[in-house]
Amino acid sequence: MTSAAFPRRLAALGAAVLLGALLPPAAPASADQPRLTEEQIAPGVTYRSFELSTEHGPVVGYLLTADLRNPDVELDLLHPPAVAARDEIDDMTNAQRAVAGVNGDFFHLSETHEGVAATGSSVGPAIADGVDLKAAVPNGQRFGPGLPAGTSTKDVFGLGVDRRARVSSVSLTGVVRSGGATADLAGLNQYAVPVGGIGLYTSAWGEVSRARAVCGTDTDRSAPCTTDTEEVVVRNGVVSAEHDEPGAGAIPGDTVVLVGREEGAAELEKLNPGDRVMVESRLEAADAPPLEFAVGGFPILRAGKPLPGLETGTLAPRTAAGASSDGRTAYLLTVDGRSAASTGLSIRELADLIRSFGAADAVNLDGGGSSTMAARDPGQPRAMIKNVPSDGVPRPVANGIGVFSAAR
Repeated sequence: MTSAAFPRRLAALGAAVLLGALLPPAAPASADQPRLTEEQIAPGVTYRSFELSTEHGPVVGYLLTADLRNPDVELDLLHPPAVAARDEIDDMTNAQRAVAGVNGDFFHLSETHEGVAATGSSVGPAIADGVDLKAAVPNGQRFGPGLPAGTSTKDVFGLGVDRRARVSSVSLTGVVRSGGATADLAGLNQYAVPVGGIGLYTSAWGEVSRARAVCGTDTDRSAPCTTDTEEVVVRNGVVSAEHDEPGAGAIPGDTVVLVGREEGAAELEKLNPGDRVMVESRLEAADAPPLEFAVGGFPILRAGKPLPGLETGTLAPRTAAGASSDGRTAYLLTVDGRSAASTGLSIRELADLIRSFGAADAVNLDGGGSSTMAARDPGQPRAMIKNVPSDGVPRPVANGIGVFSAAR
């Protein structure tokens, strides 16, 4: 479903520019600049579409700019009702009453592991409206392009409690306590628990089987599922059941499920029905202040400079999120690809492009058929897809970034 207001081909906007040479959008267009269509979709929120001419062909792009100095403007996570679920970006944008949104993190999409179906869960951490939804899978269990040096699945784009957007890293801290004994938590609502670890599953996970959590290793997501597993169900702080294998089904709000593998399974096997158990977990940002919202993505721009070694050879649809140096402006960028109308960009080109609009720090989000932008036109009740998804239709995704306005 594409917006009728934005045609597939922007032949009328045939400006010739080089990536990285964009002038501020307020400047008048000329032959060496991109021509921009621009509209304010809410006070402090601007939507733009543009076309670039590159050495490898035309590129059609879309930019959302959110002025976080405006007290009515917010960023938050777009997400389905469950962590292990997917939905289309325009549906999530409208369901959560955002004025605009883009797709978010890479996710467990197509793999079937020893008969265990894909969960739809995202790779990295997720925080929505200050609530911890999930932590990051091990690096070797991720999906998506190779990680640049110095990055990990724990990296996020987020919004701090100070209302400043930033790129950060989020780690899980957690413990299971029972009868004087303690064991560390290694996962929160993840499709893959680290080898030897214990994963915590809450009602936020959903109904999908937890069996994939014990498959693969920290360095090889295709490795066999381990049979050395244990699952413990804790209701109102008391062990109510234990199983040799991970189960499935909805988890009630008064219940948590612990899934252990290898050494983690051995720790859980010490628990018996009737034992009192205390489970504590929290996601912590590597820098201050705490994050009110976070979505996984790997850094491509730091302090105004692209990270060394970014991929340059593959052209594809892309999505990125960035922040100005003071964190007061957020940039959400999507480019089409895999068509004659728009070739797509490499990851290095994506970093250069979002920097040209004003971002000092940025992350690469899921691309390809997942790249989607939705926005609500002024006076319209619903957000519509603005780009041209390369699958021909919008792809259901694990999460996204929503732009919210109290003035709309």
